[in-house]
Amino acid sequence: MKKKILAISGPTAVGKTALAIRLAKELDGEIISCDSMQIYKGMDIGTAKPTHEELSCVRHHMIDVVSPDVDFSCAEYKTMATEAIEDILSRGKLPIFCGGTGLYLESVLYNGGFSEAPADKEIRERLSKNTPEENWKRLIEIDPEAAAKTHMNNLPRVIRALEIYDSTGITKTEWDRRSKEKASDYDARIIVLYASDREVLYNRINRRVDIMLEDGLVEEVRRLGLSSTSTAGQAIGYKEITQYFEGHLTLEAAVDKIKQASRNYAKRQQTWWRHCKEAKFVDICDKNFENIVNFAISCAKSD
Repeated sequence: MKKKILAISGPTAVGKTALAIRLAKELDGEIISCDSMQIYKGMDIGTAKPTHEELSCVRHHMIDVVSPDVDFSCAEYKTMATEAIEDILSRGKLPIFCGGTGLYLESVLYNGGFSEAPADKEIRERLSKNTPEENWKRLIEIDPEAAAKTHMNNLPRVIRALEIYDSTGITKTEWDRRSKEKASDYDARIIVLYASDREVLYNRINRRVDIMLEDGLVEEVRRLGLSSTSTAGQAIGYKEITQYFEGHLTLEAAVDKIKQASRNYAKRQQTWWRHCKEAKFVDICDKNFENIVNFAISCAKSD
């Protein structure tokens, strides 16, 4: 019998954390974060990490794993998250993934894909000498589907997708498709929250950014002093505030860029799971919170 796990995914600011915590309480579960930036220590406000109160009421995994100067890979995430699943199951509890990094969650669910494609240091170093625009244009030409899911400024992922193609002759999209043909080790119940009315989602995003500023995002970025070439330094919110510190943007312009980048990212997140037959989509504009909770519980408990 496959091991049952639950996953809550969807775009930023859609209410994933609140739902996952409620479900963990109702279903005797523990939460595994699948947010590619919440794994970094100290990046609390800009990544919307669960509060101290939320962390204390339900056990969380894959949060504050490494320092921001470390480039953490999808392969490393898969290894550690799989270990977390086994640990949670060994104590008779339900693993509940929560987060919007679909790539990370898919790497755990589908036994391969992006995280297991061969690495070639020589190719990676060669690609790193190109400008972001050059690599991005080439990715659009050879793998437009992967390009649509990856921001041009997400240098590690753009280069990784090109590296896969240059080393294997197979696009990242095709590599992922083939890997998903393998049966998963898990009976995964995937709940994807989304907003049919984009204005509702965008208003939530804009308000979240405003709250981050009120909570001290600028001070957090100043304290961390992230390198602009690091993976953590490319995170939405941190990158724009760093540009403000460097004199390239006014604070007002930086905030506007954070909101725009967050909205663009949400668009990509909202479409990530469309190909997944197992995913159950829940419109936050159509159901209230209690209805969503009840639906998710029924999905988790169904045979």
